[in-house]
Amino acid sequence: MAQIRTVKGTCVPVKYLVLGMLQNNVYLISDGSATIVVDPSCKADDILAAAGGSVDAIVLTHRHSDHVGAAKELRDKTGATVIASAVDAPIISDEKKLPRDDMRFAPCPVDHVVNDGDILKIGNMPWKVILTPGHTEGSMCLFIDPQFGTDIAAAPVLVSGDTLFCGSIGRTDFQGGDMNAMRRSLKRLAALPDDTVVLPGHNDLTTIGAERKRVFAYYA
Repeated sequence: MAQIRTVKGTCVPVKYLVLGMLQNNVYLISDGSATIVVDPSCKADDILAAAGGSVDAIVLTHRHSDHVGAAKELRDKTGATVIASAVDAPIISDEKKLPRDDMRFAPCPVDHVVNDGDILKIGNMPWKVILTPGHTEGSMCLFIDPQFGTDIAAAPVLVSGDTLFCGSIGRTDFQGGDMNAMRRSLKRLAALPDDTVVLPGHNDLTTIGAERKRVFAYYA
């Protein structure tokens, strides 16, 4: 089984696994009343074991196969609610044709669609949905403020998918990618507090403050 890593200093408890050929960060976030899995790329059984055998919600930040590959199997095993943006959901569920340059995956029903500005409450955690097109048309991030977390003295959290990385941004050269949209999305993320812990879809974790010179000054 993959190593379970713990993130320190966040206002909600976060663990993650690094899975798959593209080294995806698969996050497990729990406030004690509900457990969220973010972007289950593969190995549903490993993810379920890391979650202690119970998953309440599966959040898909965007439609690419390395982020949704194990979603259907995990949903089938747990009955968890699958959540995605209203834009990318029809592709994830196979109601809309997969773009020609996307790798195939097992289509997964999406139980709950969200739009920009929605408040997504999972357990006692209210997450703000920030639609961040650029990598895909329906890419989204989730943000939670410490006042709504389990530790009000800890840092805010941003689940950034493949929009914002440590020192970089998501590719925009796939079908559905758009650099102008990405710049607008990054500008929105730049408005978040500096101490916000960023949980990206790949590579190292970072903070909003750390990306001001490395990313936002250049792109946003």
